[in-house]
Amino acid sequence: MNQEEIKQEIRRLARERDALLLAHNYQRDEIQEVADITGDSLGLSMEAARTEHRVIVFCGVHFMAESAAILAPDKLVLIPRLDAGCPMADMVTVQGLQAMKTRHPGVPVVTYVNSSAAVKAESDICCTSANAVKVVNSLDAQEVILVPDRNLGRYIAAQTDKICHIWEGYCPTHERLLVADVERALAEHPGALFLAHPECPPEVLQKAHHICSTSGMYDYVSTSPAQTFIVGTEAGILYRLRRDNPDKEFILPTARLICPNMKLTSLEDLLHCLQTLSPEVTVPAEVGARARVTLERMLAVPRD
Repeated sequence: MNQEEIKQEIRRLARERDALLLAHNYQRDEIQEVADITGDSLGLSMEAARTEHRVIVFCGVHFMAESAAILAPDKLVLIPRLDAGCPMADMVTVQGLQAMKTRHPGVPVVTYVNSSAAVKAESDICCTSANAVKVVNSLDAQEVILVPDRNLGRYIAAQTDKICHIWEGYCPTHERLLVADVERALAEHPGALFLAHPECPPEVLQKAHHICSTSGMYDYVSTSPAQTFIVGTEAGILYRLRRDNPDKEFILPTARLICPNMKLTSLEDLLHCLQTLSPEVTVPAEVGARARVTLERMLAVPRD
């Protein structure tokens, strides 16, 4: 089958299997094109929690499918590539977090959704890149432990009066973006606005005209009068930015902004997943129940 035939078969099988196809913003263009819903990791998990479909296929990395399984325990949750992991999520272990909690007794743990279910279960509340500062400020505590992204942690620390104990994890993809890349792109495109994800290093964030999550970038671009944007996050976001804003220009400051794990899933993988209804992602009941509490606490934080 050619690519178009594979897409048609994927859509046919999804209907037959009563499957909802979710794709993260960083997935390949053709995966986002065939998906029912695209979005960030938490937004997609929330879609999974409220769907009436029997099967959820999460085109993303493993922790995202875990979050869907936590929030929709009665659904069959599948991921086309079981080997699609997240290096940052792997940088924190339950044992390591327990040791940090021992060093800071009684201090609440705020864990980024980019983490395993087991680490979420060891935490007090979750956050996303979009609501991290609000979640931290919602806590009745003068100190917080921030896990696992040091760049998001430093971004939070700069915007709160609380004492922040920061885990030294990071996203290898965002870490590859350098100030020199941004300065060169800005020089080549006078008048362009630089949008940066808070997973970028602090010195890169200092160059940003606007710092926000991927969903925040979509919202910002749609209302901004600017015509040219330099985008400081993974390349997959360009598909939807360009699709929804055909009159605007979007530039990656470096070709290094590629997450190999996000690019693992192919149309062939997705087709095979629907054909076999595998691989399935499950979370042990006790871990899932504890992790669900951290996600629900986050969702209970009032929005603007």
